[in-house]
Amino acid sequence: MSTSFDIPLLQRKTLTPLQWCAILIGLSVPISVALDNVLLALVLLGALFSLGSIVRVAVAQPVARAAVLLFAVLFVAMFYGATPLKTAFDTLGKYVDLLFVPVFMFLFSNDAVRRKARYAFLAAMAITLVLSCLVGLGILPLMYDWMSVFASRDNPVIFHSHITQNSMMAFAIFLALLEWREAETRLQRFAWGAFALLGMANVLFMVQGRTGYLILLVLLGWFVWISLSRYMHRRGRNWGWRQGALLALAVPFVAYAAYQGSARLHDRVTQVVAEYEAWTPDHGRLTSTGQRLDFYSNTFRIVQDNALLGVGTGGFPAAFAKQIEGKEVKETQNPHNEFLMIAAQTGVVGLVILLYLFYTQWRSAPFLQSSYEQDAARGMVLAFLVNCMLNSALHDHADGLFFAFMTAALFAGLKRGAQHG
Repeated sequence: MSTSFDIPLLQRKTLTPLQWCAILIGLSVPISVALDNVLLALVLLGALFSLGSIVRVAVAQPVARAAVLLFAVLFVAMFYGATPLKTAFDTLGKYVDLLFVPVFMFLFSNDAVRRKARYAFLAAMAITLVLSCLVGLGILPLMYDWMSVFASRDNPVIFHSHITQNSMMAFAIFLALLEWREAETRLQRFAWGAFALLGMANVLFMVQGRTGYLILLVLLGWFVWISLSRYMHRRGRNWGWRQGALLALAVPFVAYAAYQGSARLHDRVTQVVAEYEAWTPDHGRLTSTGQRLDFYSNTFRIVQDNALLGVGTGGFPAAFAKQIEGKEVKETQNPHNEFLMIAAQTGVVGLVILLYLFYTQWRSAPFLQSSYEQDAARGMVLAFLVNCMLNSALHDHADGLFFAFMTAALFAGLKRGAQHG
């Protein structure tokens, strides 16, 4: 299929290596920050020779336009507030992945390239999954020179933190289920089904990332919903509220069964409930749940006091330190909630733009070229909505780059008729 955007400025022999650099970012994001930076530098260098085409993507593609707009708001917010410009610029750099959305979209405008990009990510997660299971089962020794510093037998994370690994693994499981649904041979179905089942066991019974538990639950519910809906449509039947109600009842039942069937999952969830019940405002520093609740409540007060424009990009740490003076609250560089992080820095203006970005992704998904991309794109939105409620996902390098990469790998094929919507 022809590309969505013409490529007049790059010769074919130059474009192909750049596309492979972008594809390999899917392999590097779950594995190596250093490799991420090398590949991003190569992509950026190549992008300079095709800046006009990339700008056209950013203008015409609604998802890219929304991502660039969010970055623009953060850029403007550098110039007000009490934050030194260098500090503000350093914080802005953590959101620079948003500018790579149109760059990746330009490089991923071909169907085959997008498919390779998604497979690169799945390959990285397959490597992570195998190594994690081997460590968790005691077959592979702990080797801290290349493993995550968080790795242990009880928490076999490999390249990143348990939060990042479980979040990405949950989405990889979802993509594997979509591949299983689309598979044409028994061997393909077996392979993708085995990946999904082993991944679920890894997320729920081995790794301790509670964000991944919730993302997996949401994505499994979404997978069942869309699969049954498409099946009913093929049979000429309507997928109405009764079927939806049954699914809404079934998903909590499955979650409860997993909760009772896994001692580790049971203990982690019970711990959260106990810590929540024991929490009193501004006195939660002794538990992880209490710390997060303190972060949320105090950040919300910062947002209330700076509702329109926020405290400026990079101004959160100082504003939070001032907010908790005289309180038994642990200091933090971010509130572990992207919605609060954006709102604290850029006020309601930035928060609305962030929500608009997710809304634009959700609205654009039905105009993608295949049912796989349509369903995966909306699954990605759901995954990041959950992630951003529990972590400052776009502020984090791995999650932020993954957001930009997977946004392009799914939305770059948006049909021309929807690009100006």
